[in-house]
Amino acid sequence: MARADKPEPRRIIIGISGASGLPYGVRLLEVLRRVPGYEVHLVMTAAAKMNVAIETDLQIEDVEKLAHVVHSVRNISASIASGSFRTEGMIVAPCSMRTLSCIVHSNSENLLLRAADVVLKERRRLVVLPREAPLHTGHCKLMYEASLMGVIVFPPMPAFYHRPRTIDDILDGTVGRVLDLFGIDSGLVRPWKGIRQLAEDE
Repeated sequence: MARADKPEPRRIIIGISGASGLPYGVRLLEVLRRVPGYEVHLVMTAAAKMNVAIETDLQIEDVEKLAHVVHSVRNISASIASGSFRTEGMIVAPCSMRTLSCIVHSNSENLLLRAADVVLKERRRLVVLPREAPLHTGHCKLMYEASLMGVIVFPPMPAFYHRPRTIDDILDGTVGRVLDLFGIDSGLVRPWKGIRQLAEDE
């Protein structure tokens, strides 16, 4: 009897750029790693790798081990640089304003940018977490233009109605909502059921 072909995994790309907020990218990797049926591809910029030591107690190797496949940002011929390589889409977390500007202007000078451009041209889901404050008009204009192109702009602004008590709670609130956009139930976010439900939970 012929053996059935193994189904392709559902692939998702995580891009981490050099803005503050690297723990968001790390938490996404941690959560996606335990979602069955998904293959996680990671690409990090040089500035992101620098931020590993600044914003976490991890080593670069620790972050890379959370992904199934790690790509060099310089390898413009990697699988994720082609639209024929099927993915569910891409999340850039955090997304520096420089990275956002390059995405908006179709600048594909490295693999993270090329992968984002491919996701857009193939009409797949691209979610970016721009991390900057305060914002000047140029930043706001970039986010507006990105939205016009079909990018989902998701600034990591924490919500407090679920009463976060730790930094991990704040990270999980954002990460869970981002994964909801891909139809991934991470178990991190409780749906809002109104004030009465909140009172019952107290």
